[in-house]
Amino acid sequence: MKASAKIAILPGSFDPPTNGHIDIIERSCSLYEKLYVVVADNVQKQCLFTADEREQMLRTILKDHDNIEVVSYRGLVVDFAREHQVGVMIRGVRALVDFGYEFELAMTNKQLNPELEVLFMPTSPKYFQLRSSAIKEMAAYGADISPMVPPLVVQMMRNRIKLLTL
Repeated sequence: MKASAKIAILPGSFDPPTNGHIDIIERSCSLYEKLYVVVADNVQKQCLFTADEREQMLRTILKDHDNIEVVSYRGLVVDFAREHQVGVMIRGVRALVDFGYEFELAMTNKQLNPELEVLFMPTSPKYFQLRSSAIKEMAAYGADISPMVPPLVVQMMRNRIKLLTL
């Protein structure tokens, strides 16, 4: 079956979901009839939150968007796209360093699924500096991360860090 350009996918680890992620997701969902937000369930990557926890956080945060479906997926994102007739993959980029990595990944994905187009969406300037890894580190040292992540994520991070320090 032919992929649809009206359906897009926005994959990521989202560990944790940041305001930058939410911005890219919300801007993307306004461009497509349906947007799959795919939480990568990569067993090779050590995450603070499980794929199910990240999926649930995003579902709660994005609950008011009727055309967004949040799912977790273990496997190649291009396979998910093929299985769901997705025609477009959106990748957020913050800087030239991100673009180099994302471009190489896009070329690989294009070889694996030639029907899938990859679009790069630059981050909004106010979220340019947000990186999940830095947010986790700041939270571990007790910094106020509330300007960087949704309130639900602040609470989940506080709870998780308390458990890790017991």
